[in-house]
Formats: sequence, C-alpha cells, structure tokens
Amino acid sequence: MKLNEQLELLKTLSPQAFLAFGMGQVAYVRPVTINNQQVFSLHAADGTALTLVDSLEGACALARQNDLDAVTLQ
Repeated sequence: MKLNEQLELLKTLSPQAFLAFGMGQVAYVRPVTINNQQVFSLHAADGTALTLVDSLEGACALARQNDLDAVTLQ
C-alpha cells in the first residue's frame, strides 16, 4: 500500500478506531509539573495515563520493558 493510500485510510477511521490506533504498540511520554517538580507522564496510545516517572530516560525504558515504542510529546 502506498503512502497516499495509507493516509486516505487513516482519514476514514472512526474516532473510536483512531483512539485504539497503536494500542499495545505505542506509549506517549510528556513532561508535566507536579508540586513544582518536572516529571514525565507515560500514556497508552488512547491517552490513558499509565504512570509518572522522574526522568525521560526512565519513562522510555519503562515503555521498552513493556514492549512499547515511546513517542515524546512536548
């Protein structure tokens, strides 16, 4: 399947299917501030918060340990 065909297919996904896209494969990591301290929040592909970690490296390592590819969000 060509890239253009893949992009068109993604555009036809329902909101529920789009939320499930990447489940079990992708984890999102984003910095958050809690009590004036920066930590990193690890989320499932659908946005469900999984855990807080004190470093970006730790969050990525935790994702890898669970067979997930980490993607950082700023």
